Amino acid sequence: MATAPDLRLVSSDLSDDLPRLRALEDRYCSHGDTVHYVAEPKFFEDCDGSYLFDETGTPFLDLQMWYSAVNFGYKNKRIADALHRQIDRLPQIASQYVHREKVELATMIAQDAEEKFGLKGRVHFNVGGAQAIEDSLKLVRNYTGGKSLMFAFEGGYHGRTLGASSITSSYRYRRRYGHFGERAQFIEFPYHFRGPKGMSKEEYGEQCVAKFRRLFESEYNGVWDPKAKQSEYAAFYVEPIQGTGGYVIPPMNFFTGIKQILDEHGILMVSDEIQMGFFRTGKLWAIEHFNVTPDVVVFGKALTNGLNPLSGLWAREEMINPVMFPAGSTHSTFNANPLGTATGLEVMKLCAEQDYATTVPRKGAYFLEGLRELQRRWPEIGDVDGLGLALRCEITQADGYTPNKPLLDRMEEEALKGDLVVDGRKMGLVLDVGGYHKNVITLAPSLEITEGEIDLALRLLDQLLHRCVER
Repeated sequence: MATAPDLRLVSSDLSDDLPRLRALEDRYCSHGDTVHYVAEPKFFEDCDGSYLFDETGTPFLDLQMWYSAVNFGYKNKRIADALHRQIDRLPQIASQYVHREKVELATMIAQDAEEKFGLKGRVHFNVGGAQAIEDSLKLVRNYTGGKSLMFAFEGGYHGRTLGASSITSSYRYRRRYGHFGERAQFIEFPYHFRGPKGMSKEEYGEQCVAKFRRLFESEYNGVWDPKAKQSEYAAFYVEPIQGTGGYVIPPMNFFTGIKQILDEHGILMVSDEIQMGFFRTGKLWAIEHFNVTPDVVVFGKALTNGLNPLSGLWAREEMINPVMFPAGSTHSTFNANPLGTATGLEVMKLCAEQDYATTVPRKGAYFLEGLRELQRRWPEIGDVDGLGLALRCEITQADGYTPNKPLLDRMEEEALKGDLVVDGRKMGLVLDVGGYHKNVITLAPSLEITEGEIDLALRLLDQLLHRCVER
């Protein structure tokens, strides 16, 4: 009979305890709730600012900040203090009651949207980005009379719950489970680097808009009944900047064309800001860059700087008022919990008081110029681009175009060894992998990153390329 593993804490020193913990993880932890980029995922013990620290105290410069959930840096004192204050005062309360922080946070978000979009609306909370997407699907279906067909983008990612995976373009997230309710028609996103040759970014964007418009030319395109003046589709779910798809940034004229078509045919626009919200791109919502007004905005991640799984959505008043969407329309035990809303309220206050609209574009431009300098020296960097501090670095073969996932896999593994050396000190680097071919470094550093840390990041990336590129 097999002997049960020892669950007692063997040592307070993680370095001594790693073999036992790895064995327990292998035996008892579902791999379904993690992303195993390397054979043995890294254990971390501490964090601060832009850094994670392993069991030896080695610093790892984090350039993905928990998939853009920790926009304001690890252990941000101001945000953490707000959480501590709430723990000491009102840490728990059932959502059938109301508390100050929920009301004030919803008010800040709704008033900001009214000022920017010129529309009255309301805010609805939940836990986790995918759950907020699910809520938005219910909202959209309810408002459109039960329509369950949606438009979404090739390369788009909206989550892995049943509804969210139905509008996410990766079939592998649906393969084992099938469809439950929603279905999506996936529309070409203007991914200029891999688009038609000889076109400018703007021309390619116009071509993609024209392809979308063609779907409404005739009833035989299958999405529009010109006699009834009705579409079979309820909404278009958009990421203004594609996240998991590789931080693909469309031309600035793209969404105005898409929104015009949607408005002409009575189709809603839902802006998924879960990864790009809270000044990742230099504005509170990334959709603001494109001068269109969404009907729904979905947000999460950085709302609490990663300290609480709180998410939510803003929607136009006519979609979400208490008559159209009454009490209990959708609900979660922990939605609008006081620890999350207190933390989110502090994040919103921080965003209102800090000049991220200036500092983020400036830092992003500095980082992007450094990436372009790397690209000039390394033919294996096929494309770099960025908006604010959402930056991409596409790794290719030496031809500068063919996707090179094996090289990026090696870089990811080497970066996590923690043995890169800068000024005599060992360091590591935390990178995120994205893109249609999983060959893109998606860079989402802390919004508080310094120019010195950006310079360090570029030196570490250069070292990784020297180590991993085969000549």
